[in-house]
Order: sequence, then C-alpha cells, then structure tokens
Amino acid sequence: MKPDIHPSYRPIVFRDKAGGLAFLTRSTMTSNQTIKWEDGNTYPVVDVEVSSASHPFYTGNARVMDTAGRVERFQRRYGLKGSASEPSS
Repeated sequence: MKPDIHPSYRPIVFRDKAGGLAFLTRSTMTSNQTIKWEDGNTYPVVDVEVSSASHPFYTGNARVMDTAGRVERFQRRYGLKGSASEPSS
C-alpha cells in the first residue's frame, strides 16, 4: 500500500438522537462535534437519521402489507383467461 494516501481510521461515535442509541466503532468519517464517552475519552460524534434503535423494521413498528389481498386483486385484473388457465381433464 502507498503511504499517506488513505484516510485515517479511528474511533468514532455514531449517535441516533431519535432512538437514543449511541455506539463507539471505528470509521474514516470525520466530525467537528465531540462527545465524552463512557470510558472517559473524547471522540468525534456523527449524528445519524436512522439506526436499529429507530428503524421500524427493528423496533417492530413496521407496517404489514396485505399481500393476500394484493395478489387476489392482481389475479382478478390480470389473471390468465382461456384454456391456459383451465385445468385439462
């Protein structure tokens, strides 16, 4: 690898304000904001819009689609007509 061409890979905190989750990981992202972490050190912090704490799929608030009704409606509109859809005897 060539020296001095890669961004620095350092600890950073990602914070989801909506979900109340913050986690420390490593990344090449940068930020002007800092936060004092549980270990007493200060790390750059990046605020994110969605994380596993606020995403509807992970929180259980996801909307359930009525797939059976949609399939039936599709078959009524575009279902096969004629001899191809009828069972042969």
